[in-house]
Amino acid sequence: MTTDNRSTLFSPLTVPTPDGTGLTLRNRTILSPMCQYAVDRQDGVATDWHLQHYGAIAAGGFGMLTVESTGVSPVGRISPRDLGMYRDEQEAAHRHLVSFIHSQGAAAAVQLNHAGGRASGKPWLPGYHGGSAPLEDGGWQTVGMTDQSIAKGYRPTTKLDKAGIEQIVSNFAAAARRADAAGYDAIQLHGAHGYLLHQSLSPLTNTRTDEYGGSEENRFRLTREVVDAVRAVWPDSKPLGIRISATDWVKGGLDIDITSRLMHDLVVNHGVNWVDVSSGGLVNTPLQPSGPGFHAILGAQMKEALADTDAIVSVVGGISSPEQAETMLRTHQVDAVSIGRAAMRNPHWPAMAAARLGVPREDIPCAPQYWRAEW
Repeated sequence: MTTDNRSTLFSPLTVPTPDGTGLTLRNRTILSPMCQYAVDRQDGVATDWHLQHYGAIAAGGFGMLTVESTGVSPVGRISPRDLGMYRDEQEAAHRHLVSFIHSQGAAAAVQLNHAGGRASGKPWLPGYHGGSAPLEDGGWQTVGMTDQSIAKGYRPTTKLDKAGIEQIVSNFAAAARRADAAGYDAIQLHGAHGYLLHQSLSPLTNTRTDEYGGSEENRFRLTREVVDAVRAVWPDSKPLGIRISATDWVKGGLDIDITSRLMHDLVVNHGVNWVDVSSGGLVNTPLQPSGPGFHAILGAQMKEALADTDAIVSVVGGISSPEQAETMLRTHQVDAVSIGRAAMRNPHWPAMAAARLGVPREDIPCAPQYWRAEW
């Protein structure tokens, strides 16, 4: 552990890229993608809510903002009120978000997702009870790796055939092109929390017997195909990331050894540059922990597995204390921290954290209009 008094959390971080240029972030705080369920018209187009939400957080000093789960197709959205990246109007609205984020000195990433059997869900808003949104409320028939219900309260899915899988891979690539046109600096593919890529990776939900199921190699296939398709159209000057559920917390499911093997392969052979570590989300289990920084050990294990690469590892989960985040970085458990609920409570979390960690006032990352706040 270094004895240098300068904050590691508020030191620059360069995320590697295939062309060697890298994307340099002003600090190591990353906004975790968090669905806002704010698309009232259910057309996937960002609204004024999204502009004020991401605008406030960008002004608060984050190094990079990851815009929430954005569906690569209409049936890939988590809920009818989610963002999309499959129409011109959606791309234009994303471009507006990116422009303001950049104006505040932060980098902008977008999380591209297909929710599979967990698509068409009820928005996580007051009165939320989980499960599928009724068809009369904008819901739809979902598609997935099998024809079973992915969780209690969700309607059974339509099992994807080969052509359907190929279409989804193509949808990811098309969305990546739009993300580039909108000006995003990085993409994060969603491979966690029970959505399609996670459903395909875990033996708990992938019971297929064709080339997309069964063996570990076959269960990795869809994720590799999506990564390859996105990397083929995503500029080599921009990082490609993935969020992974490192373990299902269930015997017979994914564990850190399995996911580490996959991530190492994706980094070395398929152009992934950034791994964001989470866990669970596929099945309910009493074994899943919670509490401050409860994914730190998984992040450290993933970082060790990728030690022979230049990929960066971030971790999410219960990180709210600046001192805790600083310690995770100074002890080399991870390269960056993803801040979620703490940012919803305080969009200026980085500015607050910098002041707590003794960063000189002139170096505290905040909008100049807020300099008088005297962090």
